[in-house]
Amino acid sequence: MGNETLKTAWIFPGQGSQYIGMGEDLYERSQLAKEYFNISKEILGFDIQSIISNGPEDLLNKTKYTQPSIFITSVILGKILIKRGLQPFAVAGHSLGEYSALTVSNSVSFEKGLELVKVRSESMEKAGHLQNGTMAAIVGLKEKDVQLICSSYKGKGLVVIANHNSHKQIVVSGTSDAIIETIEKAKDKGARLAVELKVSGAFHSPLMNPAKEELAKILDSISFKDPQYPVFNNVNCKPIFSSDKIKSSLIEQLEKPVLWTKSIIEMKNFGVKSFLEVGPGKVLQGLNKRIDRSLISDGVDSLNKMDTFFV
Repeated sequence: MGNETLKTAWIFPGQGSQYIGMGEDLYERSQLAKEYFNISKEILGFDIQSIISNGPEDLLNKTKYTQPSIFITSVILGKILIKRGLQPFAVAGHSLGEYSALTVSNSVSFEKGLELVKVRSESMEKAGHLQNGTMAAIVGLKEKDVQLICSSYKGKGLVVIANHNSHKQIVVSGTSDAIIETIEKAKDKGARLAVELKVSGAFHSPLMNPAKEELAKILDSISFKDPQYPVFNNVNCKPIFSSDKIKSSLIEQLEKPVLWTKSIIEMKNFGVKSFLEVGPGKVLQGLNKRIDRSLISDGVDSLNKMDTFFV
């Protein structure tokens, strides 16, 4: 992975990749991690490191805690990789992961990035309680079939595609009744799996509209720098090279679908030869296999794993 000629893109995970004890050896072995966790305590107003290490799981799975914990872990890993002499050819992040990608690209400082994530996670959780929304994963149906199911819903509320994760893994988002009906219809259509996700809201759907105002307010107070590496964004999958495109991308992302499949294909077309998932879990490596079996993917979720790159 350390070979520059490989043109490696770093990809950063989003919500759903968290687990108790993720990046455990960071706090034990890295001075940078200790500094960042101390800063985090001040910004967040609670001890996120303790929640990451000890849980309980239902607390870590609340959006308010999930998003900062994944962001902090991912950014620390990315910053240490760069300190050790590795550089990405390009970066991208799945939903929340886009904030990690922008921070590792030095477009925004760790402190400001975390402030953004704090506001984003709190306002998304609030919007979730307002609307009683949820999400479901549908595996084994083509995008056009899922789209048909969504548009055929005639009841109260709404359902839309939220994440295009791979060619046959689609996540839908909407009001509870609409999601339950969509799950049933997907099973009737022959989906291998159609299951409600453990989330606290209908993310990447119009039901997130109430969260926009607060996020827009804090985004306006932050001046972004041009990213050091091209950042492929979720909304249109195009690389962002300059700071003026960042704010609108992050605002739109709240309500619009994450076009992950297209992002990975666009990065491959851009010249990316391999992918490194920087952060907890292996979700994105798994999706890469489904998107294009020829893609070389690896991951780094701890210092122990990172050490194997520098042998």
